[in-house]
Amino acid sequence: MATRTEAREVALQVLYQDDLNPRGNPAVGDQMIADRLADEATVEFARELVAGARRHRAEIDQALGQSATNWSLDRMAVTDRAVLRIGAYEILYGGTPVAVAIDEAIELARRFGTAQSAQFVNGVLDALVQGSSDEPRVTNDAKNTET
Repeated sequence: MATRTEAREVALQVLYQDDLNPRGNPAVGDQMIADRLADEATVEFARELVAGARRHRAEIDQALGQSATNWSLDRMAVTDRAVLRIGAYEILYGGTPVAVAIDEAIELARRFGTAQSAQFVNGVLDALVQGSSDEPRVTNDAKNTET
């Protein structure tokens, strides 16, 4: 059975593809999700991550740009940028507990990024959380009200 971690891995691959081919057909990413994940709940979670990161990309990119000291999004590795967008989406909009979102993003960065990616992703997402701690986050889960 597929897991939410596997859903994040496939979502990362779709967002990576989006970044390199911005004029691509979004249906290709949706098909990739369906082909690589068997469990329907996991497929839906991956689709939610991709759709949410796409829908909120401007806001997410602005928040990441403010949180990444001395780094612009354009200078970041494509893999790191995709990992950060997933992590930021989960923190700001997805209702995932902050610690879980950051831990999962760090693991994605370790697996798919460079030797420095995990530390970089951790720092940027931590700064994002610290910077947004004064404002309540929008979540889909009313029970998850961490700030």
